[in-house]
Amino acid sequence: MPEHHLAAPDGKPYEAPGRTSFLVLMLLGIAAVWETADGTFQPAWLSWAGLAAVCVLHTLVTLSAFRQRLAIARTALAALAAVVLALSATFGGGWYYVLPLLGVAISLVLSGRAVRVALAALTVLTGLIVGLGGGSIESIMAFSWGTFSAGLVIAVILHLHAVIGELRETRQRLAEAAVAEERLRFSRDLHDLLGHTLSVIVVKAEAVRRLAGRDPEQAQRQASDIEAVGRQALTEVREAVTGYRGGGLAAELDRARDALKAAGVELVVHRTGTAPTAPSEALLGWVVREGVTNIIRHSDATRAEIRLDGPAVTVRDNGTGAVAPSTDGSGLRGLAERLSQAGGHVEAGPLPEGGFQLTASLPPTS
Repeated sequence: MPEHHLAAPDGKPYEAPGRTSFLVLMLLGIAAVWETADGTFQPAWLSWAGLAAVCVLHTLVTLSAFRQRLAIARTALAALAAVVLALSATFGGGWYYVLPLLGVAISLVLSGRAVRVALAALTVLTGLIVGLGGGSIESIMAFSWGTFSAGLVIAVILHLHAVIGELRETRQRLAEAAVAEERLRFSRDLHDLLGHTLSVIVVKAEAVRRLAGRDPEQAQRQASDIEAVGRQALTEVREAVTGYRGGGLAAELDRARDALKAAGVELVVHRTGTAPTAPSEALLGWVVREGVTNIIRHSDATRAEIRLDGPAVTVRDNGTGAVAPSTDGSGLRGLAERLSQAGGHVEAGPLPEGGFQLTASLPPTS
């Protein structure tokens, strides 16, 4: 039986009752000890033997329950019930006070519907034993209620601490899931940011190499562009680390024009429908970035088209129709996961007439 903790208002933890707490409850039998010692119960040896058996069996029930040895605990509980019920019916008096201890033992071993049925049955038996022993209606009610409430209180306490344990475990799992989600977000952002930026830098570096000999001025402009792209990449990485980056659609379109132009790809942009919401624009900006990155890296295209229609975007090219395979947390798979969280979806594949097409759409209210 695990022990759990719950923070109290003063910051100190509430501790689940341990085995010592339940062993101390054997003091409920003090009245039976007293009346056995003063000679009220005869034969006295039988009462002493019964008290010794109660101590041993209740200890065995408690220790077995806490160690999750339920078979032993149930066997000891059955023996404890037989001793307590038999000697309570035989001697009466102080032995009636041992009946609540049996209710406690039931709550330690049983759970759910079983504990409710067992406590109800014990309450009825307590009333019958006290009544047949000549007890008044007040005594019957007092011992019956005491026996039932003792078991019920323990059952509720143990159930609450079990719930506390489950809540702690759930909170831990949620924290771990949040960390995993943040790592996934970070990996997606780095892939989408650096994959595009490095592709642009490579294209412009190739242009510098080609132009260095015959057009130094143009080569210098391309080199300046590389510097600007690098600085922009540093800014975007910092924003990705803090989680505040929003890939604006207009900014991505400007970057796409510049990157594709440097790669020798003609870009045509068509825009129809109503303007998407700000969250949708940020997500569609990621789509444009991924589509343009794949065109530069894999397509060998000479012409590209970006079509915007409300909360949907299509990026296509006239290249070879090839695209890098998607992997977990990157590429098209990472993009699909990003959009699925907002209720959107992504479709990508080669076109029958040649080229490759990437389409993404979002709900109108995203």
